[in-house]
Amino acid sequence: MEVELAKGKIDWDYFNQLRSEVLQAWPTGQEVNLEEAAAYHKELSPQRRFPELLKAAEREGRTLAQPRAGVALLQEHIELLQYLEKEGEADCLPTTIDSYTRQNRYNEAQKGIDESRKEGRSMLNGFPAVNHGVAACREVIEAVDVPVQVRHGTPDARLLAEITLAGGFTSFEGGGISYNIPYAKAVPLERSLAHWQYVDRLVGYYQDQGITINRELFGPLTGTLVPPCISHSIGIIEALLAAQQGVKSITLGYGQCGSLLQDVAAVITLKELAAEYLKKFGYTDVELSTVFHQWMGGFPQDESRAFGVIGWGAASAALAKANKVIVKTSHEAMGVPTKEANAAGIKATKQVLNMLKDQSLPESEELRVEKDIICKEVRVILDRVIDFGEGNLALGTVRAFKAGVLDVPFAPSKFNYGKLLPARDNNGAVRLLDFGNLPFSREIIEFHQEKIAERGREEGRQPSFQMVIDDIYAIGKGMLVGRPR
Repeated sequence: MEVELAKGKIDWDYFNQLRSEVLQAWPTGQEVNLEEAAAYHKELSPQRRFPELLKAAEREGRTLAQPRAGVALLQEHIELLQYLEKEGEADCLPTTIDSYTRQNRYNEAQKGIDESRKEGRSMLNGFPAVNHGVAACREVIEAVDVPVQVRHGTPDARLLAEITLAGGFTSFEGGGISYNIPYAKAVPLERSLAHWQYVDRLVGYYQDQGITINRELFGPLTGTLVPPCISHSIGIIEALLAAQQGVKSITLGYGQCGSLLQDVAAVITLKELAAEYLKKFGYTDVELSTVFHQWMGGFPQDESRAFGVIGWGAASAALAKANKVIVKTSHEAMGVPTKEANAAGIKATKQVLNMLKDQSLPESEELRVEKDIICKEVRVILDRVIDFGEGNLALGTVRAFKAGVLDVPFAPSKFNYGKLLPARDNNGAVRLLDFGNLPFSREIIEFHQEKIAERGREEGRQPSFQMVIDDIYAIGKGMLVGRPR
């Protein structure tokens, strides 16, 4: 049946009609029994519950370190996670899902499993949880002593959520915007938003049984010069849509831009603005946390230089007081990392986190300016999206993308307006060279123009698209700002 955008919390009877179809998409869907799954969750020890870990990190003022990781076969995946827990000292673990599953291509995922058994190595770039089923997911959860999260990139994650949540995972990443616009070319936004309303309604069901499952929203988007106002606006919309369906634990994501002042200001304002808009919509009992993604763009091929990028991301996360940091590896420029490289990235990150745990970036005029401009930009975007929706935030989001009020730089989706052009200013902060159709005031526009003009004067060139190109490749060449040589 065709899924429709819900204006409010999805009716339970209608939700069950949708479920009967979703669970038939692959045989393992028949393994899901919600009542039995809820009972299983209630027996999980607190140390395996993601929301509990996040609350402890908030209380203790520490930043958790979490890698990305996933392979095709169950036992090998378990061994990988055990290695990252013991040797890498990860505070929490992922199960990264393979690309076929992300596209709901379960037959091809099964071929990947069969080929992996034949070849003796993983022929998939992640763990095909749908094919492995509920019991296998529980083996993963029970094999380690820290919480495990589902990480993926799926426009339609309904069956994946059903199986992994029934399997005992206590955190599920993604959203109807962030796992569509940056990932897919031709998936209508109405469809992905409706599918993610389903995921959040499922999480809301568990919440109604007294089981809190964390929902993490993917902040980096395309990972390429994304201004904080764009990632913040999208993250807050996804948070509001999740809360609407009954989600009570939300982690807001942010991808490192590289300017320490801007990154710290961004993480601080992300949580503040999310709390502000959740309260405005009447959601006052949602637990909020933040996750900082280490550099998502191009990496240096040299491993020593790559560790420099990792260390800078760790320092930024620590000084921003993020609750969690997603760790990169020194093999980023070369492909899928070895487990040893993954563990080394975690340990390098934790060394920096521990050294900076008791330090903070002092309040300054420069930091205040960054926080102020981010808040002004986000509020003007979100208020326009809300107006567009006329009481239906999901519909307002669809309309806002069509109008360019929401616009993600360098996204492949044909449903993205695609007119924003970001570039760095003279201090490395991400600004806008072309504003597309963002509803900014003259004051905000002039702020960006002057910041980029200042860089142009310093470099002796007119601001242009060449600056953008230079900035995209800069870190891989050992710089942050793409200066002409």
